[in-house]
Amino acid sequence: MTASLPHPTFDGYQWLKRDIIRGVYQPEEKLRMSLLTNRYGLGVGPLREALSQLVAEHLVTVVSQKGYRVAPMSQAELLDIFDARANMESMLVQLAIERGGDDWEADILARAHMLAKLEATEASEALLDEWDQRHQAFHTAIVAGCGSQYLLQMRARLFDLAARYRFIWLRETVLSVEMLENKHHEHDQLVNVILARDGKQAGELMRQHLLTPIPIIMEAMEAMGGGGISVLDME
Repeated sequence: MTASLPHPTFDGYQWLKRDIIRGVYQPEEKLRMSLLTNRYGLGVGPLREALSQLVAEHLVTVVSQKGYRVAPMSQAELLDIFDARANMESMLVQLAIERGGDDWEADILARAHMLAKLEATEASEALLDEWDQRHQAFHTAIVAGCGSQYLLQMRARLFDLAARYRFIWLRETVLSVEMLENKHHEHDQLVNVILARDGKQAGELMRQHLLTPIPIIMEAMEAMGGGGISVLDME
């Protein structure tokens, strides 16, 4: 019997991707077709298409004659991706300050307010998804002012590459009231500098903001033996 997906707006590909990002399947774990077709309600053809897409996104690897495995994770990859993201976002916020108008400022303030409302509450497991969505919306509003679809597409690509590592950080941070308060302070600083139109300082603050998760993620990876971290191990 085919299992129903927990999120009705997700298709099988999206749910499989979400599970990989969240550590339901461990790095380098073999993905068995029979299990996946049942869990995600996909036929063999659509499942192979979904897996091929995940290979292109560097979340899955294909082994000749041996099928598919979850892509490995490493601290070297973590450092490379997060350094690229931090430098990209730093550049984008400076461009946005040069080019953004009043509507851009208003959107940042609205997104920051929505995020702060969640950050002020007691941290819980139920908070994680909503906080992540609002956090992404806040950062997207900031860089949207750059006015370049090509740069924003490159940013989105780096964001996807960082997804599994970001989830480790989310589990460690969003479930800690103290860490959420620290993030709230960082966001307030960032908004104030952006509204002051100080591009150089905003760029540096953004870079530091996106690099701060690295030690938290590395510590969690080391605790798990250098690999990923399973959502199942943290519940």
